Amino acid sequence: MLAAGAVGAAYLYRTDPHEPGHLLPQCPFRMLTGLLCPACGGTRMVYDLMHGHFTEAWLDNRALLLASPYALYLLGRWAWEGLHGRRWHPTLSPRAQLVVLAVAVTWTVARNIV
Repeated sequence: MLAAGAVGAAYLYRTDPHEPGHLLPQCPFRMLTGLLCPACGGTRMVYDLMHGHFTEAWLDNRALLLASPYALYLLGRWAWEGLHGRRWHPTLSPRAQLVVLAVAVTWTVARNIV
């Protein structure tokens, strides 16, 4: 898993997703509807963060950028527990799931209005 992640990160580091013609995943929601999903711009955001372009990362996807520290915490905790031979399954309460869904829907609507 680490090797595959490293290869993917190295490819993304060298491949500018702001320019067309690269072997990078396309958003199926956008391909079908022409609208931006809550995660659209995530690949460009990661590329910009890898190159220290924080303003551009903000413009690519604000919601994902704001959620990134929490996602990195979850990934780090999962890895830590796994390295110590423990299984860790984070869970969200139904209320938290509703909040995540509401934020995703609101973000999707807001970014497609503009």
